Amino acid sequence: MRSRLRLGSALVLLSFVLCHLAAHGTLLVSESLASAVLAALMRPWRSAAGTTLLLGAFLVHYGNALWSIWLRRSLRLRGWEWAQLLLGLCIPPLLALHVATTRISESALGTDSSYAYLLTLYWVLAPYLGLVQAAALLTVWIHAMIGLHFWLRTKAWYPRWRALLGALALLVPTLALAGFVGAGNQVAREADKDPKFAERTLEDANATREVRERTDRIAAAIVLTHLGLVLLVLAARVVRRKIQERRRPPVLTHPACQLPVLPGATVLETLREHGIPHASVCGGRARCTTCRVLVTRGLESLPPPQPLEAKALARIGATTGTRLACQVRPSADLSVTPLLAADASAADGFVPGGLEGTERPITVMFVDLRGSTTLGEAKLPYDVLFILNRFFFEMKEAMAASNGHYSQFTGDGLMALYGLHAADPDTGPADALRGAREMLMRVERLNRELARELPQPLVIGIGIHHAEAIVGAMGPPRSMIITAIGDTVNTTARLESLTKEYGCPVIISRRAAEVAGLDLPRGSLHEAPVKGKVQTVQFHVLQTVPELAR
Repeated sequence: MRSRLRLGSALVLLSFVLCHLAAHGTLLVSESLASAVLAALMRPWRSAAGTTLLLGAFLVHYGNALWSIWLRRSLRLRGWEWAQLLLGLCIPPLLALHVATTRISESALGTDSSYAYLLTLYWVLAPYLGLVQAAALLTVWIHAMIGLHFWLRTKAWYPRWRALLGALALLVPTLALAGFVGAGNQVAREADKDPKFAERTLEDANATREVRERTDRIAAAIVLTHLGLVLLVLAARVVRRKIQERRRPPVLTHPACQLPVLPGATVLETLREHGIPHASVCGGRARCTTCRVLVTRGLESLPPPQPLEAKALARIGATTGTRLACQVRPSADLSVTPLLAADASAADGFVPGGLEGTERPITVMFVDLRGSTTLGEAKLPYDVLFILNRFFFEMKEAMAASNGHYSQFTGDGLMALYGLHAADPDTGPADALRGAREMLMRVERLNRELARELPQPLVIGIGIHHAEAIVGAMGPPRSMIITAIGDTVNTTARLESLTKEYGCPVIISRRAAEVAGLDLPRGSLHEAPVKGKVQTVQFHVLQTVPELAR
């Protein structure tokens, strides 16, 4: 609920700011047009309902900011989080005088806060206030855009629209500042020509010296109240920490070290407090899931995920024991293992749960293109590239049609995984056989279509095996792939190489054939050693891919 209120209040305040900036932009045309646009855009906000909504949004957002400072057990934040926090804390003092001079002064003191009055005040009577207003505009806008960016970056559609939204984010404040500066210079020139200009403008706005002094006092009270509340929260944090340091805290066991956990601190805050890098694209708001960890000890001491965390975990199909480091607050000893790299990106947050490196049943297929060396000797490099691209495209399409996952490219071959996303991994061998049949059909079709280009027909060898393997997203940061490692992969590679010796297109292990329900005679069973293993592997040699028994 707090997360929804924070987001909802932020969007309400951003809407109000956009109305203001849109009106300021029209100052580039004329002050009269800007006044008319401002009056139209502000009419809903000046109603009783609009005022209540705006004031409520401000109090909720401001109160949430103070509460989040109190709630955090560690203020070791990333650069963008510090920027958003500090910019947000600067907004009340920067806008205090403007708010006192406009809405409060209008309601309580009967002034008319028109563009003419405000521009005269900011550009003629107190030019430094013009700089303050420009700083306030940029502070508000940058604070809002940081929050908006880190909310939207967890959306799958955002990368496609990011450039356009970024351009708009630059255009809106630029036009508003240009209008403000242009209109301010115009007012300053008129004041230089007419010594009575400022006096008449203040008189028309009912902004006497006494009124301006009262608005100054109101602004000072706003600033002092804001500073007092912030200092109160910070002082309360110090007192709380002193009290908690006297107690024996729970211990967080991380692969890198063991860390004491302050009461109420999240796993993410604890890691940050001790300088341990850990992924968190959304800044600990349970949106991106990049901070996911596997709880290896102490899971029973944790309360079940709250709705926000539960929704995020459900979105990625997280397995048992997977939790979000930004939401887990250990009250007893806890052991965790990070499931994503410390520099994981927003895109990594979309990786389904259970694909971070877990042992599970999987069907592995190796496909090798025979005679690729001969092909390279007989054709020009560009011709070879064209043929290989056609080949790999057809193989990928065959996998897509049979629920396979394209895992690795190996020069003249590839590795595929079956049963990766299936609720029952035992469906993998049957899907792999269907994929093998589809691949052989597509290779035959390629041979017909490229008959004039090929020095000899394309021939492939396929090995299929089903067993336990470590499956997950692996590889260097920014270049990770979902693949498998272990004896299962080595065994499958061995089966694929045996297709050369037996002169057949497909070899399937005995276990994979049994799981797939193939009805094959026992006399067709063969056996061969696997490098690095004592036990041999039993397999069936297939000249054609038979229909499945089930």
